[in-house]
Amino acid sequence: MVVAGMSGVMGTAADVVVLMLLVQLAVAIPVAAFLGSAAGAFVCFGMNKYVAFRDRSPITFEQVGRFAFVALTTAIAMAVMMKLVAVELGVPVFPAKLLCAAIVFFAWTYPAQRRLVFTRRSRPLHAEPSAAQSLA
Repeated sequence: MVVAGMSGVMGTAADVVVLMLLVQLAVAIPVAAFLGSAAGAFVCFGMNKYVAFRDRSPITFEQVGRFAFVALTTAIAMAVMMKLVAVELGVPVFPAKLLCAAIVFFAWTYPAQRRLVFTRRSRPLHAEPSAAQSLA
C-alpha cells in the first residue's frame, strides 16, 4: 500500500498541476477536478502496474478497461467531493484536493486497483477460491 500510495502521490502531483492550471483559466472546479483526475490516472497506471503491484503481465484491453473504470469512477468521486468540500463548504482548492484525494484513495482507488485491475495472475479474476484456499 505504501508504494501504491507513492504512485498515487506522483499521479496526484500531475492531477494537481492540471487542476490548478485549469482553475486559473477559470474552468469550473468540478470540471477541473475531473480532468485533473484523468491526467493523474495516466501517471498512476504505469507506476502501479510495474512498481506498486509488480504486474509483469502484458497490458491487455481488459486490464486497461478495468483501470479506465476505476479511474473514471475516481474522477467522478473527486468531482463530487470537490463540489461539496471546495464549492459548498468553501475550503480552498488545494487543501480540499488533498483531503478529497486521501479519502477517495483509501475508500475506493487502492482497493479497486488491487482487486480489479492489478490482480494476482495465479487464479482467474472470477474464480472461486478452493476449500484449501478458504482455510488459509
